[in-house]
Amino acid sequence: MGSKNTHSKTGLQQKEGNAKAPMAFDAQPLALVAEEETTVLVPVHPPLMFSLNERIRPLLDAVDKLRHLKVAQEGIQLPTIVVVGDQSAGKSSVLESLAGISLPRGQGICTRVPLIMRLQHHPHTQPELHLEYHGKTVPSDETHIAEAIVSATDEIAGNGKGISNTPLTLVVKKRGVPDLTMVDLPGITRVPVHGQPEDVYEQISGIIMEYIKPEESIILNVLSATVDFPTCESIRMSQRVDKTGERTLAVVTKSDKAPEGLLEKVTADDVNIGLGYVCVRNRIGDESNEEARAEEAGLFQTHPLLSKIDESMVGVPILAQKLVQIQATIISRCLPDIVRKINEKLNASISELSKMPQNLSSVAEAMTAFMRIIGLSKESLKKILLRGEFDEYADEKHMHCTARLVEMLNQYSDELQKSAEDKSTDNFLLEEIRVLNESKGIGLPNFLPRTAFLMILQKKVKEISKTPVDFIAKVWDYILQVVISVFTNHCDSYPQLQASTIRAARNLLEKMKQKSFDHVMEIVEMEKLADYTCSPEYTSEWGKLMAQQKVFTEAMNIHSKISKISIEGFGVIEVGHLRDYPSVREQAFDMKMRITAYWKVVLKRFVDSMALHLLLSVQNLVNRDMEIEVVNEFMGSHGGGIERILEESPAVAKKRERLNKSIMLLKDSKDVVAEIMDRITVED
Repeated sequence: MGSKNTHSKTGLQQKEGNAKAPMAFDAQPLALVAEEETTVLVPVHPPLMFSLNERIRPLLDAVDKLRHLKVAQEGIQLPTIVVVGDQSAGKSSVLESLAGISLPRGQGICTRVPLIMRLQHHPHTQPELHLEYHGKTVPSDETHIAEAIVSATDEIAGNGKGISNTPLTLVVKKRGVPDLTMVDLPGITRVPVHGQPEDVYEQISGIIMEYIKPEESIILNVLSATVDFPTCESIRMSQRVDKTGERTLAVVTKSDKAPEGLLEKVTADDVNIGLGYVCVRNRIGDESNEEARAEEAGLFQTHPLLSKIDESMVGVPILAQKLVQIQATIISRCLPDIVRKINEKLNASISELSKMPQNLSSVAEAMTAFMRIIGLSKESLKKILLRGEFDEYADEKHMHCTARLVEMLNQYSDELQKSAEDKSTDNFLLEEIRVLNESKGIGLPNFLPRTAFLMILQKKVKEISKTPVDFIAKVWDYILQVVISVFTNHCDSYPQLQASTIRAARNLLEKMKQKSFDHVMEIVEMEKLADYTCSPEYTSEWGKLMAQQKVFTEAMNIHSKISKISIEGFGVIEVGHLRDYPSVREQAFDMKMRITAYWKVVLKRFVDSMALHLLLSVQNLVNRDMEIEVVNEFMGSHGGGIERILEESPAVAKKRERLNKSIMLLKDSKDVVAEIMDRITVED
């Protein structure tokens, strides 16, 4: 052999003599055997790597199956080795060395989609390679795999330099490769070139952060020995999600290009690489993988600077061994949590599906569902509108209806009182005097004319007539909101029925609101028409007020200079101006007290009659009218008939489909992890 092979032989012999040296694996491991005068490379089975593979392979297969099932769609993160690095850092070369195959190369971004690489030790001499994407499997071979990857990438991300987050899976079954699954991500570049999209950095950063953010991800940060590590964009990204570096492993490429100071860089660790560094020399030019590994071994053993780096930190074999061990550790650590999350998600999806309405298939089922919904809605309305029970809406005060109606009634009463108050203190009795003067007739003096009393009464009733009308509108608007909320809740899964019930509710409550308006206006007209009450409170109140007439009369004495007096119910009143009306002021005082006493009765009637009217109206609404209105609406021309319930809404159908898919996926995932857990239990 030439000097290069002689050098390789020396390097490998030295490595074989060292107990710390890892097994080669990028192709079938080799031993050197002297045969006559020719050095022959003879395949040797790697017992250490095979032992590790036997333990890790079932775990890795389980995780790969879960990834293939897309369990991440259910929010369950899988332990993953994520390969990141700045553009041209040598990521592809590292992966080529691990997989023993050639990957696409060229200027700019070669990896434009997440490339999931599943490497598996394969006992046969003939490698098996295939790609998985868009639900299909495309077989390939070592000669054409790079072209196949480019073609698949173009199909996923489009021709040109576009980026996509849709993954492409590369399966490599080859003798001697380590059992690893890694995700290779596009190289980081800040400046778009060669037709790359303007936001290429943002696109790539988004993809990388999505993959490295989960705690289950191991970050394999590929760094070039030719750059300062702290300036690498990939380091900055990994530090954002892994500040302590406990899940970051760094592989330093191009060690032969910048050997000076490399030892200091990997031992000082200024960038927190918690899982350590591995320095490598990748394949150059047309070197075979075997030749590249031999050159690498010789480089780190004989180079005056690189040979000073600890042998546990150099070489692709060491990198493979570390990755396999790290992968085994993280999968074993995460598996119980994955099992727990799968069970939790599965139970939640099954529970959610069970709460969905039955998928109706016949008119009989539809009628049953219709009557059940009406019954449930009616019972809910009885509870919240009539009985004051609000257990269904414990945290929704708006739906505690009896309490809210009492509040509105009390507010209505207060507003009536305020609108009826006579706050004038300067014009005391002048209105009464004016009306009395205008109501004079031929007859005995000192008789209160009833027409005068009614005129003042009618004016006061007119002044407050808007208040009960506003109250009615407010109450029925509130009740409409409540009824719609109840029907929306119970008909949530049947939008056809929901639309009809809401339409029926609006129509019915509009009718009832109009009836209440008519009732209020009738009460207003009745109060204007006559002055009557059988309540003893009127006589009692009038007597109390008239007891203050003596104070008023004394103040009106011609010799008195009193201009203000205090009258209970009115406060301090200006009376000096009343000395100008000696013939009618006593009569006006009497009428004022009668009106005041009677007005209290009127206001109370406004409140009491309104409360009773609402109680009766709401009871009729819930017990009789609403059910009839809904049935008529749904069965009528607008409702479309009971058959419409058979038409499941797109939203409900989509939700049902999503839950069924989720349950199927999670059940399959549960079977996968159950099998591996059983195997682990048996082995233990």
